[in-house]
Amino acid sequence: MNQLRCLIIDDKPLAIDILADHAGKIPFLQLVGTTTNPIEGLQMVREQNIDLVFLDIQMPELTGLQFIKIAGKQCKIILTTAYAEYALDGYEHDVVDYLLKPIPFERFYRAAEKALHVIVPGSRAATPVVPQAEPSPEFLFIKTEHRIQKVDLKDIRFIEGLQNYIAITTSNGKILSLQTLKKLEEQLPDKEFVRVHKSFIVALRHISSIERGRINIGDQMLPVGDRYRDRFYRMVEKI
Repeated sequence: MNQLRCLIIDDKPLAIDILADHAGKIPFLQLVGTTTNPIEGLQMVREQNIDLVFLDIQMPELTGLQFIKIAGKQCKIILTTAYAEYALDGYEHDVVDYLLKPIPFERFYRAAEKALHVIVPGSRAATPVVPQAEPSPEFLFIKTEHRIQKVDLKDIRFIEGLQNYIAITTSNGKILSLQTLKKLEEQLPDKEFVRVHKSFIVALRHISSIERGRINIGDQMLPVGDRYRDRFYRMVEKI
């Protein structure tokens, strides 16, 4: 079987771990390396005969789109990002595929298979054995100022980012934690919680109504940011 030598570039180590785990399940992908530094990634492309790069877009020092311009046609690219608005830019640069985080294994496999057909025309990939999804967690442990608090996910109504800490509004009150909204977002099941604004994550189960770009949860009205609007409404339509 033809193998594609691939590289993962993302400034988030957790994102790299997830993609590397996906790549390790696919027989026709040979993961040559990973890096959080896109400049180091360029050097690896030039020196290690890389066929395919899984590339984040928003990175310090060098963005994914800048990386593509410099790398030219040395390798094929699959973009991985949390932001849908870059899709058109990606396809204008002739990327193989565009994956929105969080990326499920099945979607990752389809993108890799597409890359295989592009790089090695006429090749056929074996049917993957799709692993059974792990059950979603039912609770989280949240570190507060004085203790570690167990929080049932079903009780979380929404989460607000407040500079260096977050406020978790639950059915039983509010919990403050010294962590970032982004860090907590990575721990939440993406089928139950959705980022709707740079400062808010909401629990879909607790939404009472949506009106004029605002979400009603209990007695709170929360805004929907332009960046997050399309993904939020797509999730609502699937329910």
